[in-house]
Amino acid sequence: MAIDGKWDRRSLLRGAAVVAGAAATAPLLGGAATALAGSGDADALFKAGKFEQAGRAYEEILRKDPGNLHAARRRGYVGLLGNRFPEAEKYLKMAVQLAPGDKDANYFLADCYLRQDKFGLSAPHWKAAGEDGYATWFAAVRGEAYQVHGDIARVPWKQTDPMPLVEGSVNGGPAKSFTFYTGASNLSLTATLAKEAGLSPVASQKIDFEGGSIWAHYGILDSFRLGGIELRNVPVGWSATESGEDVGADSDGMIGTWVFSHLLTTFDYAGRQLILRRRTPETARKVRAGAEPLPLWLAEQYLHTRGSVAGSGTGVVGVNFGGSGGESAAVVFGDTAERLGIRSDYDRPLGTFAHSHPAVTYPCYPKEIRLGAATAREIYCETHPKAALAPFGFDVRVAFFHCFFKPYNITLDFTDMNLYLARGKAT
Repeated sequence: MAIDGKWDRRSLLRGAAVVAGAAATAPLLGGAATALAGSGDADALFKAGKFEQAGRAYEEILRKDPGNLHAARRRGYVGLLGNRFPEAEKYLKMAVQLAPGDKDANYFLADCYLRQDKFGLSAPHWKAAGEDGYATWFAAVRGEAYQVHGDIARVPWKQTDPMPLVEGSVNGGPAKSFTFYTGASNLSLTATLAKEAGLSPVASQKIDFEGGSIWAHYGILDSFRLGGIELRNVPVGWSATESGEDVGADSDGMIGTWVFSHLLTTFDYAGRQLILRRRTPETARKVRAGAEPLPLWLAEQYLHTRGSVAGSGTGVVGVNFGGSGGESAAVVFGDTAERLGIRSDYDRPLGTFAHSHPAVTYPCYPKEIRLGAATAREIYCETHPKAALAPFGFDVRVAFFHCFFKPYNITLDFTDMNLYLARGKAT
């Protein structure tokens, strides 16, 4: 199935997933958020990242006005951010019943089913959201996806900079080099590796890319192995030029958030390794011991927690693991650097790409950036003045990257929705 497409907001966000090795230096989000239907207290709380209070405020609106589409959709989104699926489904179904053609409500409900591996249920909602490629792809998934075989894998990094590389095997083949990036959604391969693995697309989409066009293909992979962990029946993407060649690949593929969300994943920057575990109550307890818990929110494939920049007070921040992070520890969005008086060097613009689109950032040096007890002072960062502060409807002043995490190990628990951060190598 071929679909003509452009890089709209959501296509931008999944760009790195379909173009293995062509991720930007940083995922500099510039898309506009969906317009709010109202500007009451609930919306202000949500925009400020006070999700629990916002959720209660939306519930109060719905008690008084059960037909309020915005409140139902936003209340479901609050549940989805925390992977609280029963409440997310309840309110998103309500929103879809109120407005069957509402693209955002259908998109969120499709994402809710996708996170639970209910691909068949997600497909009609992807279609209603205008995501025909996703609808066809996920309708083609048969049986249990992301089947986990093995209990633990310790996968050493072949290199750390400019991006971490690990070895993995596709369909039982020889070891290949993979980067990973939590700004990408699915597992993606180069066109060459997809051909070697015998993959055929179940859906394809033509996409504008850096002044030209490429084809994004979607299929189902039998087996993906990382050390002692094997995943079976894995949705996978790959991209190719019009002539079928690889698209700017620096590795054989990229591992995205959807893979990591099916495991208890530790990004051991200090130990230069990935640690992948089958999640059980016992393994979760071991991870929690001695590590600082921070909240974890998932907006599409992007990870968020609480942190601060330049004494701004604690708020929602982005966290990004892997990718080609360069030397910048964080990116400061919008007018944040100017408002907080962060020393910035606007005489030295840095040209980069944000998911295939040109972007300009500038060096800046916050006095401090912080995640819990983890801090960095006077460290090199970048400011992106034209980036939107609220690409997902809530303010994100700063996103943390590769260089910030080097002294630490970080574990993501997508069941309890916590991020555990500890200094030094993981045990």
